[in-house]
Amino acid sequence: MRAFVTGATGWIGSAVVDELTVAGHQVVGLARSDAAAQALASKGVDVLRGDLDDLDSLRRGAAQADAVIHMANKHDWGNPAETDRSERASVHTLAEALVGTDCPFIVAAPISGLVQGRPATETDVSPAVGLDSNRGGSENLALDYVSQGVRTVIVRFAPSVHGVGDWGFVNFLVAAARKQGVSGYVGDGSATWSAVHRGDAARLIRLGMEKAPAGTRLHAITEEAIPTKVIAETIGRHLGIPVASIAPQDATAHFGAVGSFFATTMTASSDLTRQMLSWNPTGPTLVEDIEAGAYTTA
Repeated sequence: MRAFVTGATGWIGSAVVDELTVAGHQVVGLARSDAAAQALASKGVDVLRGDLDDLDSLRRGAAQADAVIHMANKHDWGNPAETDRSERASVHTLAEALVGTDCPFIVAAPISGLVQGRPATETDVSPAVGLDSNRGGSENLALDYVSQGVRTVIVRFAPSVHGVGDWGFVNFLVAAARKQGVSGYVGDGSATWSAVHRGDAARLIRLGMEKAPAGTRLHAITEEAIPTKVIAETIGRHLGIPVASIAPQDATAHFGAVGSFFATTMTASSDLTRQMLSWNPTGPTLVEDIEAGAYTTA
């Protein structure tokens, strides 16, 4: 297939590009900078210049592709309304370009906010609907296009997609530990996170593009519920610094913006995903990655 990938030089997107290329697919990557374009070209990937606000580039990339994998997101924590607006506009533009084609449309989504009190499953419907909801309700918007001949597949990600070079949540936790001289967890550390290794996540996206039926929700989850205290203890042990509880009201001051997330349980199962696609994760666990030095330079 000829796959158009947004976020092609991002943390997960770059692994997706590598996975697709090795599997024999042709990749076109969206690049918003000269550096991104050069990184893609060095891999033998075709480059389409543009960004999430350049809707004409998104239309062109989708119209010329056999599959679209939408991984990009502004992640503007200072202006979430703009992030939500951009995400909805991007998904709408890409989906409109695919109407009637039956082409795969892979859309990245988080597991956060789906349910409370239990791990989310693939059958759980996202409560986010409309522009004013989380990510602009893009998951449900993309699924609405199934009835219009788009093979939409939602891939929901764990809060930690880990590995060497990760610049996500765990990287921020390690950086906070270095700065504070203490590896902290919030309250009693009983909040839990799911996790997935970056390579396993990339393979799941490829399988979803190749095999998943229209309307499928997939969960990129290998570890269902890791206590946040265990994450903090592993970071502390690796850095050789003390581990301590941080009061909830002090979480933002200690951890920065990631503090509110570290205090929140974000878990999901992936049983249905594994059964449907015969997805068998083989990467290291989050604890193994931390202990092996994946975050040494954080």
